[in-house]
Amino acid sequence: MNNSFGNTVRLFGAGVRALLVLTLVCGVLYPLLITGIAQGLFHNKANGSEIKDGGKVVGSSLIGQTYNLPLKNGEETPAPDLKWFQPRPSNGLGTNSVNTQYSLILSGATNRSGDNEDLIKWVTEAKAAVVKDNSTADFKVKPSDVPADAVTSSGSGLDPQISPEYAELQVHRVAALNKLDAQQVEKLVADNTDGRILGFIGEPRVNVLQLNIALKALIAH
Repeated sequence: MNNSFGNTVRLFGAGVRALLVLTLVCGVLYPLLITGIAQGLFHNKANGSEIKDGGKVVGSSLIGQTYNLPLKNGEETPAPDLKWFQPRPSNGLGTNSVNTQYSLILSGATNRSGDNEDLIKWVTEAKAAVVKDNSTADFKVKPSDVPADAVTSSGSGLDPQISPEYAELQVHRVAALNKLDAQQVEKLVADNTDGRILGFIGEPRVNVLQLNIALKALIAH
């Protein structure tokens, strides 16, 4: 009986020591090491790929934002603030109904098939709005000029980028509303267009938040 009790105590002690060592190594030292490496080598990415404007964090390069006017009485959704470049539609975005303390974004796609009546209606209405909103006195947009990303949301609904074609489509509207020369705004789009990764992966793209920060600086001058 005494030997059995002693063995039990020794096994218990060994188990406790193993638990403490593994907790220290796996729960403290390893996370600190990985965090240190991430902060040292990939500081910006480790902190959420933050974008700053005047030293203040205004968003992430990985998550899209909307640029809307204040919601008016009777409106279900706010109207876009057309003096800014607009992102892709965000039909996949929802509102947080679980935690009422924070307004969190729930990502997701519409999950409609190509022949779904609701999707066809949304795309048709979106295309008409793009044509109307981006036509100015000296620049008329044709329905055939509207690229797909101007009227469809991404798979996540959080895409922060648009195609150069959609950005260029908005140039004349943005220039007119901000009393800028269209060529200035076209250069802004060109300067903020990223090419394919490694020259062959993906498509050219424009980060809308970064473009609007550059536009804000141009307006200020």
